[in-house]
Amino acid sequence: MGKRKLAVFASGSGSNFEAIAEGCRSGAIVDAEVVLCVCDRPGAKVLERAERFGVRSFVFSPKAYATKSDFEREIADLMDSLGVELVCLAGYMRIVGEELLGRYGGKIVNIHPALLPAFPGAHAIKDAFEYGVKVYGVTIHEVDATLDGGRIISQVAVPYEGGDIEELEAEIHKAEHKLYVETINKILA
Repeated sequence: MGKRKLAVFASGSGSNFEAIAEGCRSGAIVDAEVVLCVCDRPGAKVLERAERFGVRSFVFSPKAYATKSDFEREIADLMDSLGVELVCLAGYMRIVGEELLGRYGGKIVNIHPALLPAFPGAHAIKDAFEYGVKVYGVTIHEVDATLDGGRIISQVAVPYEGGDIEELEAEIHKAEHKLYVETINKILA
């Protein structure tokens, strides 16, 4: 049996993409490879990272499609052709729609920079920081039709009592990279 094939969806810098790709390369994620980077923002830094790892990219502008189903169908067809077995959302700032859920439901995971169900949404770190929590965290969950819903697969707490949100974000990103690699490895095992 060949390596398990992953697709990573990202919209920004791609530090989690890099952690996953490096995890595959180093063997921390056993017998797997990232075969596709999906990005909805032409020019995003994740595309440079994908190129550096020799990973094919599918870059699109959502406005170029009549509907979400249209671009999701194109993505799902491409993933089918590449034999993708697991989809990892890594800072992909779009809600996954019916087309992808219908074809890859149960095979899509997301990483979220908070201890869900607390602080769902796009500004989780800022929201938790402003609330004044003393324990932050990271959650990896299955993706379903709800925002940051779906079965929780793994979580890690990130204690922080400082007052610098950039320092906090750096701590959370370190925790994300480690937890995502460990969790993907467990899912594929």
